[in-house]
Amino acid sequence: MSDETSLELNELEDDAPAAPGADTDEREATFAESADITDMPRNARDLEAVYDIPVQVSAVLGKATMQVSQLLKLGRGAVVELDRKVGEAIDIYVNNRLVARGEVVVVEDRLGVTMTEIIKTDRT
Repeated sequence: MSDETSLELNELEDDAPAAPGADTDEREATFAESADITDMPRNARDLEAVYDIPVQVSAVLGKATMQVSQLLKLGRGAVVELDRKVGEAIDIYVNNRLVARGEVVVVEDRLGVTMTEIIKTDRT
């Protein structure tokens, strides 16, 4: 326990003396809350090490399977039918791992993606 946390505990004990027969849960809860607050900056500092690591983000509108001969016949203006319907969620990948589903949005004059569902996968 750091000196700062010890000081907070001592201050809580001095400021809120327990009445005879009073429950001490309130003081313990207050200390637990203040301990969580002091842990937050340390955790944020630990995470800063990965802030500058580049990742590849891909938004997949849909997929199509075709033969090479069909692919070679495609030209400017050709339409490729995808396996998704209009309005259906798109897949969002980070470093080729599916992490979310979302919707296409327009931000000023660019396309963007808004996440509507986070996908949690078990790491094995």
